[in-house]
Amino acid sequence: MFWYAAAGAADSGPRAVTADEASRLAIARFRNYRKQARAVTVSVPGAAGELVLTGAVDYRAEAGYGVLKGQGRTSSGNGLLRWTASRIELRPLSAVPDSPPGKPPAEGWFGRPLDPAAGALDRALAILLGLGSDRPDNAQLLPQNGAEWVAADQVNGHPVDVFTGPDSRDRPGSAGQVRYWLDADGVMYRVRAAIPGETNPVVVSFDTHEFTAVPSAR
Repeated sequence: MFWYAAAGAADSGPRAVTADEASRLAIARFRNYRKQARAVTVSVPGAAGELVLTGAVDYRAEAGYGVLKGQGRTSSGNGLLRWTASRIELRPLSAVPDSPPGKPPAEGWFGRPLDPAAGALDRALAILLGLGSDRPDNAQLLPQNGAEWVAADQVNGHPVDVFTGPDSRDRPGSAGQVRYWLDADGVMYRVRAAIPGETNPVVVSFDTHEFTAVPSAR
């Protein structure tokens, strides 16, 4: 599913990140926050079939909005989706458009608390919101916590480098479970994250379609 361009025998990964690479990785989430909002496509694995979310996330408002489509049995959950760090709401649709309408329907939404431990979709939405931060990460700590350069690659014509993320604070040894595709300025183009209980990862792709603004959270 993922193909890496050859980086040359003298620089084949994985290897420890350089100081420059650590700086790029450290600023990546902050760059999303500075952009404020980005168009995203998210593939969510599941035993009943894959879910695909097409929409946008606002990293300053910590909110997202999009169209959710499923394969197989998961198609029963097709519709519009909006979420924050604490709540998720679905508006079922019999015919799902390719992109969400600029003005969401006022009625017909079903909501519940967002719980990252409840399932793959909630976990994916929490991961997506976590890809923005109002300040850079500490570049000096990233190499110590397991961040590595993996390979050179391209995403939609953009030259990028692939990095494994550092260990999360609550999951030591988890560095290899998250990969970031970043350009030379630390702009994020793809993220792949393993989640508990699923064979396939969550895959987040940025700037894949025309941007639709995220409505204000209610």
